[in-house]
Amino acid sequence: MSRIGQTFNALKAQNKKALIPFITAGDPGKGLTVPLMRALVEAGADIIELGVPFSDPMADGPVIQRASERALANKVGLKDVLGMVAEFRKSNDTTPVVLMGYANPVEHMGYETFAKAAKQAGVDGVLTVDIPPEESQGVADVFKAHGLDPIFLLSPTTPEARVEQVAAAAGGFIYYVSLKGVTGAGHLDVEEVACKIAMIRSHCSLPVGVGFGIRDAETAQRMAGFADAVVVGSRIVNEIENSPENEVVNRIKTLVQDLRRGVDAAVK
Repeated sequence: MSRIGQTFNALKAQNKKALIPFITAGDPGKGLTVPLMRALVEAGADIIELGVPFSDPMADGPVIQRASERALANKVGLKDVLGMVAEFRKSNDTTPVVLMGYANPVEHMGYETFAKAAKQAGVDGVLTVDIPPEESQGVADVFKAHGLDPIFLLSPTTPEARVEQVAAAAGGFIYYVSLKGVTGAGHLDVEEVACKIAMIRSHCSLPVGVGFGIRDAETAQRMAGFADAVVVGSRIVNEIENSPENEVVNRIKTLVQDLRRGVDAAVK
């Protein structure tokens, strides 16, 4: 069983839900990514979602787009990201790390080469936004062969018939996008999300995480009431963008601690 599966099993045994914070590798600087990853864990993160910088992050809103721009300006590429994971693994062999990004950098490296390198670095799962399950069979098979969980997105517009197809290809957990739009969008309809997750669970045994639009402890608490995991990205990246570099680690730690309290309050 992967680290992701072990983590969800352990949380379930404790009647807890997972907190999955997102940061972009290389933002705000190359040397701050690993300290930020460690701070996320110290603050209560169960799984880290690490963004791979890309020049055309089509699923991301302005906040995470700017993070990719800053990371690319810092000359951070896919090999650098894998090196950061390897460095993180020197002090942490238990917290799962999921890479979130787009197909182009992985295709450029080669799926087999990437999968071997990612596994060796200590990556546990891969979410490639622009590889839908209909086109993922070969890719997902390569990832699974190297012990990487292929993670897929479901959205409010995903038809029920397609949920089964996604569930069959996925590993680790299902990432449910809680609203129509890009990362950082608003207008979160909690009741609609709850109904959609219930439908997904009727077709899928994997844990279901919810992301997009979760910005504070209160929203995190509401989502954790019915989801297995809460994913928070734009709020954290926005804090990184607006923090002096000498304060960014402590500010992110404080923010994630608050989100952790919200997630934990949902199941008390």
